[in-house]
Amino acid sequence: MLAVICGFIVLRILRILLLLIFVGSALASGKPSLPREGVLDFDMSAFTLAEQSQEAQMPQGMDLMSLGSFDMNPIIGMHDAVVALRAAASDPGVKYLLLRADEMSMGMSQVEELRAALAEFRRSGKAIIAYTENPGNGSYYLATVADKIYMGSQHGGNATVIGLSARLIFLKDLLDKVGLHMQLIRHGKYKSAGEMYIRSTASPENREQYQVLISSCWKAFSSAIAQSRGISEETFNQLVDDLALVQPEDFLYCGLVDELVDHEALIEKLCTLAQVEKVEKLGLMPFADYVSARVQEMPGRNNVAVIYADGEIVEGKEYGQVSADRFVQVIDQVRKDKTVKAVVLRVNSPGGSVSASVKIRTALDLLQKEKPLVASYGDYAASGGYWISNGCQKIYTDATTLTGSIGVFSMIPEFSAVTKKVGVGVESVGSNKHSDMFSLMRPFDKDELAYMQASVEDIYESFVNLVASSRNMEPARVDEIAQGRVWTGVDALEIGLVDEIGTLEDAIAYAAALADFHSSDEYTIVGYPQPLTMMEELLMSFGQGPEEPAILADTPFAGIAKAAKELTKEQPSAVYARLPYMLEIR
Repeated sequence: MLAVICGFIVLRILRILLLLIFVGSALASGKPSLPREGVLDFDMSAFTLAEQSQEAQMPQGMDLMSLGSFDMNPIIGMHDAVVALRAAASDPGVKYLLLRADEMSMGMSQVEELRAALAEFRRSGKAIIAYTENPGNGSYYLATVADKIYMGSQHGGNATVIGLSARLIFLKDLLDKVGLHMQLIRHGKYKSAGEMYIRSTASPENREQYQVLISSCWKAFSSAIAQSRGISEETFNQLVDDLALVQPEDFLYCGLVDELVDHEALIEKLCTLAQVEKVEKLGLMPFADYVSARVQEMPGRNNVAVIYADGEIVEGKEYGQVSADRFVQVIDQVRKDKTVKAVVLRVNSPGGSVSASVKIRTALDLLQKEKPLVASYGDYAASGGYWISNGCQKIYTDATTLTGSIGVFSMIPEFSAVTKKVGVGVESVGSNKHSDMFSLMRPFDKDELAYMQASVEDIYESFVNLVASSRNMEPARVDEIAQGRVWTGVDALEIGLVDEIGTLEDAIAYAAALADFHSSDEYTIVGYPQPLTMMEELLMSFGQGPEEPAILADTPFAGIAKAAKELTKEQPSAVYARLPYMLEIR
């Protein structure tokens, strides 16, 4: 037995040493070398686009046996991607850009901003050539920015240009069977967070909200596609409705691609455009390598800070989320840094804890008293994400951003029926009449429900008044467009929740102008907070316990498990300002 124990200890130490060596060698690889001239290869299967650049993340549960399959794909921030594309547009060594987007997976607003950056590259006079084999809604939308779209001629692909959809899951009937009752207290008829636990079908307000959101996002995509391909929006939507886009010949016949090619024909065309005879002389430049070689963040004496509020808003100092205590420290650091002349708050958050949102908003208000503060919205700036940012001097949003959701809720489970079903007796002993109201072992009585509702109403009123003051609106008008309703960026602009449709780059330029910078050469852009390095992630992972079984991964119920886990992080009486869903486009 002692020998077995010693063997396990030695194996554990060996695994840690090998992981450290592996990661150390990856980090020591240095900057890649690029050919003097060639084609910029924008292959989206070779990198991950995110809000902020960072080293490749350690996969969860990585161990010695998985070293050989570890994917080192780099993570490129949107700003760095835009800066690299701008550099490539003026780089005489870059002949044109080859776009391959079939394996992309990102938020709708990220796709929108990336397409705008590619369009800017194309306006420099350099061509974009797109190649697709299995186009989806997002990848085809991105491909239509190109001068030419080539499609693989082989059959058996998986084209899915079929329009956008949202999947709603409701658990009330299931919970009734096991005896679990969810007590939802909320303000806002559109505040649908928690509906999945208390209903069997969508409420009329929630269905209306989803339909408007999906239709608005699809219109932004379909109108751009139709314009790029020189067809009417009605014609394109008819093709999608008729499921007419199945085989490569369908895309060609309908004018959605320019030519069908096999691999050899594609290589020949790429060589002809680059004016070389052999593929070896194409000089393909992987985009991630180009970013690494051309984009550097070196703080100077005059800086514009971009603070990334990326993730769910939570209490504490947790990494990977917008954790209030850690985030307030970052905001204070930026406020006190005299080299920072202006700040952009980049919000990509569905919201979360109200108390955490209040802390962050307070810190941002202090910062804005000393420095210009402009907001830029990514995929989400809803509920708590809107709470922390609506006071900025100007708000830029993408057309497909999900924002608003001005509403709050609290949800407390009670297990009394479960305990009866399994034969467990529960008794409470308390000092006062309602001491055990958060024991989760009995339902609230009417006084306790009124108590919780009063708390929710008070926070909702604070939210409405905060928005009214920040956006120079009457509280009654805010309440009219609030009620927990989520709006797309283009609709939020019409009702006054945001100021302009624009990208992160637009927000940076405006913030710089507020600081009296007249040219991008006069300032440096610095990102906060600094992301964890791969080594730091590895060291942190050593203190973590084993991962939970992934039996529900890649199923419709994966989100349910995550939602239940998130709800247990706070106290039972916690109140949330959070979006009820996350959307991703492929």
